[in-house]
Amino acid sequence: MVAAGAVNGREGWSSKTAFVLAAIGSAVGLGNLWRFPTEAGENGGGAFVLVYIACVILICLPVLLAETLIGRYGQDSPTLSARKLAVDSGASPLWEGVAGVGILTATIVAGFYCVVGGWVLYYVGVFAVDSVSSGVTGGALQGMDVDAVSALFPSLLESPSLVVGLQLLFVVVTAFFTYRGVSKGIELMAVYLMPVFFFLLIAITVYGMFSGAFGDAVAYLFTFEPEKIDGTVVLAALGQAFFSLSLGMAGMMTYGSYVGRDVNLAGTSGVIAAADTGVALLAGLCIFPIVFAAGIAAGAGPGLMFQAIPVAFQSIPGGSLVGLLFFLMVTVAALTSSVALFEVPTAWAMEKFHVSRPKAALSMIALIGALGVFAGLSFNALAEFHPLDFIPIFTGMGMFDILDTLTTKLMIPIGAILVCVLVGWVASDRLVDAENGLSGWLHRFWRLLIRYLSPLALVLILIYGLFA
Repeated sequence: MVAAGAVNGREGWSSKTAFVLAAIGSAVGLGNLWRFPTEAGENGGGAFVLVYIACVILICLPVLLAETLIGRYGQDSPTLSARKLAVDSGASPLWEGVAGVGILTATIVAGFYCVVGGWVLYYVGVFAVDSVSSGVTGGALQGMDVDAVSALFPSLLESPSLVVGLQLLFVVVTAFFTYRGVSKGIELMAVYLMPVFFFLLIAITVYGMFSGAFGDAVAYLFTFEPEKIDGTVVLAALGQAFFSLSLGMAGMMTYGSYVGRDVNLAGTSGVIAAADTGVALLAGLCIFPIVFAAGIAAGAGPGLMFQAIPVAFQSIPGGSLVGLLFFLMVTVAALTSSVALFEVPTAWAMEKFHVSRPKAALSMIALIGALGVFAGLSFNALAEFHPLDFIPIFTGMGMFDILDTLTTKLMIPIGAILVCVLVGWVASDRLVDAENGLSGWLHRFWRLLIRYLSPLALVLILIYGLFA
């Protein structure tokens, strides 16, 4: 079904609700469930949370609206939408490069993101087998000591066949929804899976209230200690906010291009940002009670999701079933975000090369799948392969870490800075009140943020990424 406002026979969302759910699904992903608790744990808990919320409202939300506006204005692929906005504003068509950076970023991020998606599938399998073999009432992974449970993740990474096989499975599942199109694939997935995700997230959080150290988690996340705020905390919170909302990757441009002109983009952008932030906070309240009850430190680092949490499920009632539901929840979040990442280069390929959606989706399986294979093998068969050792920022890194660092520290901030310049300076007169859903002082305030505060913050992220 083509949504009102879609042009040239392009696909579109069937309703505003479908767009909001799909956009929330795009934003809500492993950035909320994997990275946010890790970043909060390593950067001062409540101090990090407060700075994170401020960054979302004052810096990220203006960019989110700007990206969606570019897509809705052009109602075409990200590059053609950016080109149309620039040309109609009397600027060079080369401004389509703004979206080009985002498309390339989304493609690279999808490559290593699907590797992590494969890790999640592995733990779904582990807890599914455990639930069947040992029942669902006792603790998880009985018969294994703490060291053995912790060793599951390193053992996974050491197996090229497991890492690559699970990554390719995740790629194929993701591409299936992209292959089916906007209304029959992406929208259908969002409409049915996002409510399932929220139900599981709330259910496990409620479970943690009664079975874990919920009071300790609340105190940790919401006790504000100003002395813990420093430059590192601020930049970590800002970087996490941009990554979590999937900014700088042309995703919101792509999803915005399927939106009719009757939708208030300012209002929907606010809903998307609020939902994403709410999920991040709930993720902390979901994960930390279980972790604290097991006596595990909050700052367990990147191993929190795949080592500390499985250990924590050993010691809680019904840990086997709760562990299965937890990783199913993470799978849904990972899938909705990876579908958005796939849709960006798929939509571009369709309109750039005039190919059908099935052909474009299949080409993305080959491209992103190949990137993921190299990223996955960097933990085992290619562990000693460091192709960019001659560049200081990439010294000692395998392909997974190179792709992660390249996108999160360089490409995402550069892409978002270009969006700020295009919307805030080059084409600001085109995106009038009626177009963006803002009016009066709110419109003027948004223009102030998108022209000055957001790009300045992004430049700081870029400099920090290069020299920290």
